[in-house]
Amino acid sequence: MAIQTHRLISPAPGTQRELISLHYGQTGGQKAYIQASLHADELPGMLVAYHLRKKLDALQAAGRISGEVILVPMANPIGLSQHLLYMHMGRFETQTGENFNRHYPEQTEAVAAAVEAELNGDAAHNVKVIRRELKKAVDASPAHTELQSQRRILMSLSCDADIVLDLHCDAQAVMHLYTETPCWPECDALARFLRSRVTLLAQDSGDNPFDEACSQIWWKLKAKFGERFAIPQACLSVTVELRGAVDVTHTLAEQDAQNIIDFLAHRGLISGDSPALPEAVGDARPLAGSMPIKATTTGVLSFLREVGETVQAGDVLAHVICPISATVTELKSPVDGLFFARDFLRFATAGMNVAKVAGKEATRTGKLLSA
Repeated sequence: MAIQTHRLISPAPGTQRELISLHYGQTGGQKAYIQASLHADELPGMLVAYHLRKKLDALQAAGRISGEVILVPMANPIGLSQHLLYMHMGRFETQTGENFNRHYPEQTEAVAAAVEAELNGDAAHNVKVIRRELKKAVDASPAHTELQSQRRILMSLSCDADIVLDLHCDAQAVMHLYTETPCWPECDALARFLRSRVTLLAQDSGDNPFDEACSQIWWKLKAKFGERFAIPQACLSVTVELRGAVDVTHTLAEQDAQNIIDFLAHRGLISGDSPALPEAVGDARPLAGSMPIKATTTGVLSFLREVGETVQAGDVLAHVICPISATVTELKSPVDGLFFARDFLRFATAGMNVAKVAGKEATRTGKLLSA
């Protein structure tokens, strides 16, 4: 295993943050990129990365890593250092207010101009050409701030990968995934190995999150060039939501790490016997059918239903109780679906998103991700 150190732009004299990447196997074959805790206060991914590192060390020692695996065990040194009054603030950069998992540069037009003259009917050839020019475009993209330099480093490490796994978590939740709709045929196996209860699909959900920045160029180039060239969906990029924020246990993390290893073996990046494909425990649903449950009043939040339950439209999921008037406001599910995530805060303010139910029909439009 090789360790690489990537320096971010210094935000102030005497201050220098670094991002560390661990490199396994050899280049030339398939490539998998895995990063943890891009939202730096979402810690289950860091513990999964710890267990992945031990497993990858053993697999490399045994000569069983057939492709290339890059592991970034902590993907956000900026957010990891942000604390206010003993509270970790790892989702947004405090200087700009920007979400660390949004606003990744879009490279489709630059790559299209660079590759058009070289593309042909050979899909394997086209993948190599596109990855070469995509890497050049990412490395040449402007980075004037520490945050921009962090984004560029992460994209440079991942943009030419066959598989990209971005390890996150929700507040309180079941295991679930987010990926782009063109990725679903390849993502189904990952969902099975991870025992995901639901995979939420969208094609451009808004604000260019990391996973979509990695996978979107393939379907966008295919749409741009039509049938002129053979362009496959050559990157499976997935946001993996490792249940809830306090699900930080060795038992769960070791299990999740082994499931990721089994998936990599299934895909051929690890030699030896390939594990059998598990039965599905969930399904894929449109992200536009994932309905946020909003508090309409302010008060103490008390949930009546647990995450993982199947609910019907009109079912009461929670109460918001005013401590002054003793008024109880019922929060109901707007759709039939899977109650897959809820907040861990127990005081709700009016307009606050407190839970999510994944329905089977697309009902929303516009930007589909939370802030």
